[in-house]
Amino acid sequence: NTGPEDVIIRVIYCGICHSDIFHTRNKMGLSHYPMVPGHEVVGIVTEIGSEVKKFKVGEHVGVGCIVGSCRICGNCNESMEQYCKNMIWSYNDVNHDGTPTQGGFASTMIVDQMFVVRIPENLSLEQAAPLLCAGVTVYSPMKHFGLTEAGKRCGILGLGGLGHMGVKIAKAFGLHVTVISSNDKKKEEALEVLHADTYLVSKDAEKMQEAAESLDYILDTIPVAHPLEP
Repeated sequence: NTGPEDVIIRVIYCGICHSDIFHTRNKMGLSHYPMVPGHEVVGIVTEIGSEVKKFKVGEHVGVGCIVGSCRICGNCNESMEQYCKNMIWSYNDVNHDGTPTQGGFASTMIVDQMFVVRIPENLSLEQAAPLLCAGVTVYSPMKHFGLTEAGKRCGILGLGGLGHMGVKIAKAFGLHVTVISSNDKKKEEALEVLHADTYLVSKDAEKMQEAAESLDYILDTIPVAHPLEP
């Protein structure tokens, strides 16, 4: 049932995150079925509860990884709901009323207004969807550690889904971006498509040595075990 602070969203797009695959295949041993995954959700508001003030019918909105929290703990009071011990995931979790949460690979989602974000009208919805997980995953540490000063030198380690976002957001901040990868297969894409400034192959010991201490920070996006010291 729709609550007074609920927003009903007609889902238009939902990105696929690696964790969706993990959960559907029960790789973590925590999956509950039936399951509707998806937490990079964008769509259009079709209905709002009686106490919804933040959104209007027809607006473009998004939903990320979280759809609920306790709202009274210290973390919630500091707008850090992701650290709330009673935080509720967008799917494979349980709502306050005991019903299972279901994600964005569906035609409709019903979400509390507090956990809905507005999507600018000039941003296409299919491009907005990956920002709700991959995008925020790289944006958050940049903002948290103050790595947003134009001209700073940023290394992006790995050019997968997160790496792509890292390059684009770092360039938007005006940073000098070096992509670091284990081979040169993605060099053209990094330099010509994503407009990174430099491309460094980590297996090239001479080039790695030349680049030593040339970066202000490195954003590591590689999801598998790898040596950190180089």
